Parts: sequence; structure tokens; C-alpha cells
Amino acid sequence: MTATTLIKRAGIGCLTLLLSPLAWSHPHSFIAMQTMPVVSNDALTGLKMVWTMDEITSADLLYDAGDAEPGSPVWKKLAAEVMANVLAQHYFTEFWHRGKAVKFDNLPPSYALARNGAQAVLTFVLPLAQPQPLKGQTYTFSSFDPTYFVDMSWKNAQALSLPEPLASRCKMTLQTPQPDAALKNFALSLDKADAPPESMDLGRQFAQTVTLSCQ
Repeated sequence: MTATTLIKRAGIGCLTLLLSPLAWSHPHSFIAMQTMPVVSNDALTGLKMVWTMDEITSADLLYDAGDAEPGSPVWKKLAAEVMANVLAQHYFTEFWHRGKAVKFDNLPPSYALARNGAQAVLTFVLPLAQPQPLKGQTYTFSSFDPTYFVDMSWKNAQALSLPEPLASRCKMTLQTPQPDAALKNFALSLDKADAPPESMDLGRQFAQTVTLSCQ
């Protein structure tokens, strides 16, 4: 497994990327997310995710890809390695409806890895195990690394978009938590080799929440 792959670290379920030794405090890596619901027959079937990695995180991936053309076997192999480890961690995503977790299918219908300048971009569809009704329903979801080794975030509300069939009757809202100074200082104090106590679930305390509501 290459240093570019999203892997388990120290037996803890987290997104781990081998970064520059100059990175010390948590988080060590950053992923900017974009998300759009996927619908079929007026039901929610999944989420289209676009994860853009920061330049340092992307460097080894882009080095391994070299001058390979988009869609080539080299890119497909790298995408499969990354996606396999994302799958192993349940897509680093939780999805809820009326207080109950909604299950995912463990076989994404599509995924790809590509280059955007100095950044690597993973695009995939996170499929729900069963289609979910939309009319009059509200769903919430979050994507995060439990150890906060990687900061996964939507930059703003514009990073969330609705497909045309839902634009007139659904809305998506983004809630960003405001952890207190003590928690922020604790995260900053963690060395690159450190992992916070698993019971602390540090990443969840920094995780944004998206709400999808439909009429």
C-alpha cells in the first residue's frame, strides 16, 4: 500500500495520510467536500461526493500518477486503493432519518480519482442500501474522521447543491459547530504521532451537519 492511500492508522478508524514531518498539530490534512443528493423515481438513492485534498496530501498521489492520462489504468488503480479504504471506514459518513441510522450499500456505483492542478480529487457516489422517500421528509448527514487527523469540511453552503428535480421543493442547510477554546487547544496540542482517546470521538465534535428537508 502506498503512502498516498487513505488507510487505517494505529488500529483506529481514521483517514490517515503520510504527510510532511512539518505537520504537527491536529488536523494534519484537509479535504474540501462538495455534495449533491442522487435521486431516482422521486426517491433519494445516494449522495454524490467530490473530495478535494490539499496540496501536501495530494503530492504523493500525483507523483504516483505521473503523466498518466485521466481514466488510464494508473489512475484506476490509485482510485481503487483509495476507495477501498474509504469503504472500510463506512465512507467516513453518518446518515440519519428520524433518529435512526440509514444504512449504505458497500459497493459504490461509480468512483474516480483525478488531478486538478496540484490537488487530487476523489469523486464517488455513496449509495444508500434502500431508496428513501423525499416528500415531507428530513434527513441529516455528516462526514468526518473520528480522530480529527483529517479535517473534512464543506467550505460554505455553496458546496451543497440540489439536482434540478429537487431544487424547487427541497433545501439543504449547513451547520458548523463552535467547539470551545479548551477543545481547540487540545486538538492543537496533539503531535502528529498522537491519537486522541477513541472514546473522545474528537472528530465528531468538529463535524459539520447537513440537513436535507423536502416538501
